[in-house]
Amino acid sequence: MKLRIVPLSLLTLCLMLAAVPAAAQQIYNNGPINGNTDAWTINFGFIVGDSFTVSTGTTTITGMSFGAWLYPGDTLESAEVWMTSGPLGGTTYFDQVVSFTQSGCTMNVYGFNVCTETGMFNGPTLNNGTYWVNLENAMIPNGDPVYWDENSGVGCTSPGCPSQAEGNNCIAGAHGGYSCLPSESFTLYGEVSGSTVPEPGSIVLFGSGFLGAVAALRRKLF
Repeated sequence: MKLRIVPLSLLTLCLMLAAVPAAAQQIYNNGPINGNTDAWTINFGFIVGDSFTVSTGTTTITGMSFGAWLYPGDTLESAEVWMTSGPLGGTTYFDQVVSFTQSGCTMNVYGFNVCTETGMFNGPTLNNGTYWVNLENAMIPNGDPVYWDENSGVGCTSPGCPSQAEGNNCIAGAHGGYSCLPSESFTLYGEVSGSTVPEPGSIVLFGSGFLGAVAALRRKLF
């Protein structure tokens, strides 16, 4: 038991340091990717919009991740992201073609790759309230369709969830048919005005103090 005290303490320290938040924090989460219910087209002129709530005070949106269904071998390069006061319209706070990085792809029961798509950008600064994030003009080099994963907000963790959803004239589904849709899987990231992130020096001091306490405990036990 004594021989395990220091390694276990070091592991605890590493886990605590790994949990230190980055400058961008989660602002809104509509739940994890489902991957096997359905997904909705976000190119070929189709638009999907989902509501989201800002509850953190004045916040600058700096990134987004969402679940995408793709044909095997395809990679999403970019999509147009725009944020508005209402479903697919109203006041436009942000409208930009965003580059996305693809990760964590797994094949679903319909033969699609279901991937996490993450993009960072200089987005709008929003006060508390409800807004809409809309996706369209998704770009695949070979021109294949791109679909936004439907999860109906199951497992969402944010105030105001689950999201409402809207499509222009309803939407083409990934495995046939058209539908006026439930909400999709996505997370928005941002920076909250006035929030602070631990300085590197503070982290080092915390680690030094923690290890000092561990060393004292080890001496006492031995």
